[in-house]
Amino acid sequence: MSIPAQLPAWITRIGVFDLETTGVDVTADRIVTAHVGVLDRHGREIAARDWLADPGIPIPDGATAVHGVTTEHARAQGRPAGEVVQEVSKALRALLAQGMPIVAYNASYDFSLLANEAERHGVPALVDPQPIIDPFVIDKAYDRYRCGKRTLSVVAEHYAVPLDGAHEASADAVAAGRVALALARSFAFPGTASELHTQQIAWARAQAASLTDYFITVGRLDPLETIDGGWPVRSVDAP
Repeated sequence: MSIPAQLPAWITRIGVFDLETTGVDVTADRIVTAHVGVLDRHGREIAARDWLADPGIPIPDGATAVHGVTTEHARAQGRPAGEVVQEVSKALRALLAQGMPIVAYNASYDFSLLANEAERHGVPALVDPQPIIDPFVIDKAYDRYRCGKRTLSVVAEHYAVPLDGAHEASADAVAAGRVALALARSFAFPGTASELHTQQIAWARAQAASLTDYFITVGRLDPLETIDGGWPVRSVDAP
């Protein structure tokens, strides 16, 4: 671990973003809940907004078991999906317009699914949001050989970040932001969030290539298949 001589300037205020969804397919699955907030340098949330959407399709039991939202509840209490997608995108754009980095854990999932939802509902998509801070990618790059899983709950515990209410969009978003702050205090990051964003593009691509090779070796992928290493947005191809 290389202790930074100076903390990066972006640590003073960061956006945080998380989605809970109907599944893990970024092209076909839909938003159920969303959270966008702002943390100060101490990890305190100083602004926040939550959304509950009616995704327009049934929420599978497996997804409900993760985030707790049933189809019936989403239909009764959720807002139209198109409105939620538009408002979440607008909130993220507003933070980025201020030059504020946005933290999202495994960002290529959340931003890719949001981009596909935007295409689906005729909302201008965030096709190249930046700067994005992704603790999932950064942790794997700076502490490559640490054993164990890299889920948010495991990584949060490793960096002594509390995570109460895992798989609630608000709890996950805030925990990811606090992990990002912990990482910035643990490792020597580049001077600007934009430089770190650029580095993450290359890291994510290399990590996807390495995982592709591993999955081919263990028989989870065919030799001609690859894992999309696009970051922070994979290819957008809404049905």
